[in-house]
Amino acid sequence: MWTLSVPWWELVIRGSVVFLALFAMIRLIGRRQVGQLTPFDLLLLLIISNAVQNAMLGPDNSLLGGLIVAAVLVGWNYLFGALSLYSPRIERVIEGSPELLVLHGRVLHEALAKNQISDAELHAALRRAGCFGVDEIELAVLETNGAISVKKRDAAPAPR
Repeated sequence: MWTLSVPWWELVIRGSVVFLALFAMIRLIGRRQVGQLTPFDLLLLLIISNAVQNAMLGPDNSLLGGLIVAAVLVGWNYLFGALSLYSPRIERVIEGSPELLVLHGRVLHEALAKNQISDAELHAALRRAGCFGVDEIELAVLETNGAISVKKRDAAPAPR
């Protein structure tokens, strides 16, 4: 249970390589909130987690080996969080930047395509914000956490 079948440093390297590779892959596929995951997104995450387990642990299936790899993953996560707090440049690399999806009532289709957001998903987010037409929107922004923030256009002042 506590005896490693590979050296501890190999587990650290394996865990680090898998973490960094998955970070890069997930960063490339876009951002969604957990509540916005489609069944296909969830299935992909489940299969990936199973696929990389052996890559991280190799032939070791000891309790200590699992704890070492878990500590490495938590350590990388903590390090990325700390680095993003102290450097705006690193934060943009790790978290990304907010991106405009709608500006002055006009949908920016290139931004939707780049972020793999369908018109239906955009319109659902607008409805959640109480807007039922794109013309009501001053701007809509895809936040770094995957949420879509909406600012309505200011209403014209009522005539006197």
